[in-house]
Amino acid sequence: MSTTICQVMAFIVSSLGVAGCIVSTAMDMWSTQDLYDNPVTAVFQYQGLWRSCMRQSSGFTECRPYFTILGLPAMFQAVRALMIVGIVLGILGLLVCIFALKCIRIGNMEDSAKANMTLTSGIMFIVAGLCAITGVSVFANMLVTNFWMSTANMYQGMQNVQNRYTFGSALFVGWVAGGLALVGGIMMCLACRGLIPEESRYKAVSYNASGRNISYRTGPYKVGSGYEPETKTRKSAGYEEAARSEDGRRSYPSKYDYV
Repeated sequence: MSTTICQVMAFIVSSLGVAGCIVSTAMDMWSTQDLYDNPVTAVFQYQGLWRSCMRQSSGFTECRPYFTILGLPAMFQAVRALMIVGIVLGILGLLVCIFALKCIRIGNMEDSAKANMTLTSGIMFIVAGLCAITGVSVFANMLVTNFWMSTANMYQGMQNVQNRYTFGSALFVGWVAGGLALVGGIMMCLACRGLIPEESRYKAVSYNASGRNISYRTGPYKVGSGYEPETKTRKSAGYEEAARSEDGRRSYPSKYDYV
């Protein structure tokens, strides 16, 4: 019962994690404009993995997708790839986990097969969570680096005021989703131990080869075996057979045989 509960809980937590990764990847607010010491507040800009948006004070929002791939920074493209890999692994892990649940019977599937599928789905969830956490952390590192570089340029007396970007809500969603997927994968791996069938124990049975027992005499006398009487019997039997005549009657010695 505990194994089934652990599996179901792991499936729910992992599903929330994978759904959070999908939502985080699709959100546009990965980076938002920092309004601190910004004289222009009528326009608010924010960016995502797929497009950049601008919202005016009147409530009108305009979004423009990135029309280039090679023109984007390499780290930006790496974040995209990590999030996509995490989503794909998470979806595959959910499909495998559905068939691995102990409460669902499919044909004559044994518990050992379910244990292997449970372990596989758990590893997929762990890798998906690590991909999501890594991608979000790399993007956050990019924001921190650009933020301090922009701040340094502003305090050096440059005339052009640069927009600084800070953490958006999508980063926090991605961190939480990656953590949920990671925890769900660990719980799934722990549930795998309860599905492994116990090893059958067989009692040891000794088999003795059957053979004819031969009795030996102990002591200073000559060792004899139980085959000697049988040999003598055979010899005497052969002598009697030779003494019989051809017609089946037993022949007795006559007085002419000694001449």
